[in-house]
Amino acid sequence: MLKKFIDLILYSNLFIACCAVAMTWQTQLLLGQNLVLTPLIGLVFCATLVIYALHRVVGMSKVKEFLDVERFHVIQTYKSHILFYAAVAVISGAICFFYLNISIQVALVVPALLSVAYVLPFLGKKRAKRLRDVHFIKIFLIAVVWAYVTVLLPAIELDIWQEKRIWSMFVERSLFVFCITLPFDIRDLKVDKHNKVNTLPAKLGLTNTLRLALLLMTIFVVLCYVNYDSSSFLALLISAISTCIFIYFSPKYTHDYYFTGLMDGTMIVQFFLCYSVTVLLC
Repeated sequence: MLKKFIDLILYSNLFIACCAVAMTWQTQLLLGQNLVLTPLIGLVFCATLVIYALHRVVGMSKVKEFLDVERFHVIQTYKSHILFYAAVAVISGAICFFYLNISIQVALVVPALLSVAYVLPFLGKKRAKRLRDVHFIKIFLIAVVWAYVTVLLPAIELDIWQEKRIWSMFVERSLFVFCITLPFDIRDLKVDKHNKVNTLPAKLGLTNTLRLALLLMTIFVVLCYVNYDSSSFLALLISAISTCIFIYFSPKYTHDYYFTGLMDGTMIVQFFLCYSVTVLLC
């Protein structure tokens, strides 16, 4: 029963949607705002659930030879459930969308188009390729879109997106998401090779990929030191150190819970660290 419950949370995409909300709330916290349920938070949750549901379902056509892998088998088994949750999220997200101010609605066009192009095939003569199937691009798209949604949209809502600290935060968030995505590319080496998609781990090798993650996380820490007060920096530093440890050991694990659960979960951990610091100082 416990495994079925974990599978439900992870593969229904509820967990990754919660991660997106956590990162958006974290931005609000770091900008000195109170945590409240707003139409933007609702839309971030629903949109993430929909995009990842489409990604999982559409992506199954690319992994038919790997259905013996547990995560693909679970997704295939519960595909109808995943689509049902996505349909509910589409309706709920549409309601949230109409409660947003016009500036947020317009700003959503860019991440929406990139996200749809990432999961739906539209490239090539047979229109069989998605943006994620273009060599090396998927990890950059993931990092940029996540930073756009979880940093820029809250800043646009507050009408402070022009400030330098926002763009520094955008880079910082992109780096963190980039780093935690690298282990997924390491895990997916066989699948990407089968689909003839080049990724950074395939090009750089395992050791250099881990070194790249460490370098980028170091830059992340430097930006945090510049951007935030000592308490927030300490929370983000702890997050960076623990995440680096998880990244380092990721090549030794094959079970998807380590990736879809633990690696994605570092976003929620980072949020709770920042939140805990805020609560303690109040």
